[in-house]
Amino acid sequence: PGGLNFIEKWWIKHREWLQECGYILSRPRYQPDWTPSWKPGQYYPSFEDGRATRIMDATRSSDGLHVTIKRIHVNAASEEVDVYQRMVSEPISSDPRNRTAPLLDVLQVPDGSGERLLVMPLLRPFANPEFETFGEAIAFFTQIFEAIQLMHDHRIAHRDCTFNNIMLDPSGMYPVPFHPREIDRRRDWKGKVPHHTRTQCPPRYFLIDFGLSRVYPPAEVPYDLPIRGGDKTVPEHDNETELCDQYAVDVYYLGNLVRERFIWKYHGFEFMHSLVGDMVAVNPSRRPTMDGVVTRFKEIRGSLSSWKLRSRLVRRKDWAIVGLYKSIGHWHRRLAYIATRKPAIPDA
Repeated sequence: PGGLNFIEKWWIKHREWLQECGYILSRPRYQPDWTPSWKPGQYYPSFEDGRATRIMDATRSSDGLHVTIKRIHVNAASEEVDVYQRMVSEPISSDPRNRTAPLLDVLQVPDGSGERLLVMPLLRPFANPEFETFGEAIAFFTQIFEAIQLMHDHRIAHRDCTFNNIMLDPSGMYPVPFHPREIDRRRDWKGKVPHHTRTQCPPRYFLIDFGLSRVYPPAEVPYDLPIRGGDKTVPEHDNETELCDQYAVDVYYLGNLVRERFIWKYHGFEFMHSLVGDMVAVNPSRRPTMDGVVTRFKEIRGSLSSWKLRSRLVRRKDWAIVGLYKSIGHWHRRLAYIATRKPAIPDA
């Protein structure tokens, strides 16, 4: 129990080649002489070297940057790499709406398999740590709505812009490195990792995983057979033989993300009900385009008061005593933000 799985053994097999490429598998678990630090019968996941991985983490030897390396199989590599490289090349790369995770490197595996490795910075799930204020949520909505609008402007449908594929850039919020497999702990495994709030250090949010994405020619209507992403609730996906508008699917994904991760989770998001209700309409022809979403959202954003934007997000399932404890810390931070002129909407 806790030993190397077959995916990890693949990475170890290519360890020396990766090092030649400038990427070091630095965790103890992936060293040639590794032996488990736990004893038989102990709960191995509580040990640093007991945490297995599927997508490898590494350290770039040139500057010590912590990175993630994703293995792309030959039958899917061409489309994903092509879309990714489009998103990080001009004219898209310099557009301020672009929220594509940086592509640091593309490596061709030297074993004849045709596999490629995509190297990206080490990121965090977009909702970790939790959002504290409405202004922080508004900044997130702004970035992610505009990111998909940009893709549609360039005839690209993401087709899987769900919660698992939206990440947070931790470079400003986390002065101390976090562990790649236990992200709330320090990388050295010595306790919890400290962090700044989103208001203190406004983060950028990134789209990842273009494995299902597709580029459509200018004259072609973006219709395809359904292809299921991380969110299985898209109404038109119930009929697997009928073509559907892939842009409308992206709109649904974003609307359902806001509904499930914010409206249903926290009190006070009534101002998003109308827009989100239209974005998740059962009939895809009744959903707004991303241009329409961005236009309507700008009006919503402009209508919110500073008091509302600086207010704390209250979870629907919080106990009253927990809410009181959180409110004390929130008011201390809130007054400090006002005194130091931190914007109510922390745009990156």
